[in-house]
Amino acid sequence: VLIDGNREKDFGLPVKTVVKGDSLSANIAAASVLAKVSRDDVMLEMAKQYPAYGFDIHKGYPTRAHYDALRAYGACPIHRMSFLKKFYGEK
Repeated sequence: VLIDGNREKDFGLPVKTVVKGDSLSANIAAASVLAKVSRDDVMLEMAKQYPAYGFDIHKGYPTRAHYDALRAYGACPIHRMSFLKKFYGEK
């Protein structure tokens, strides 16, 4: 299993981490594109459930529009705690 980055995970198979793997391995680059497209599709569905947040526009990335929605409406159930901690400045 090739992993982009330097954190190994146990998949029960041999694992090789590759820092900057998406620029060094066609397989990692392709997987990265597929993962992003899949995530964007999920965010489009989440935009239907939570239209006020604009997930269809920013796809959950930390844009000004996303921050403005958080300020206006607070967090919704799909917001990750790690994102919220950064947004609210917690450690």
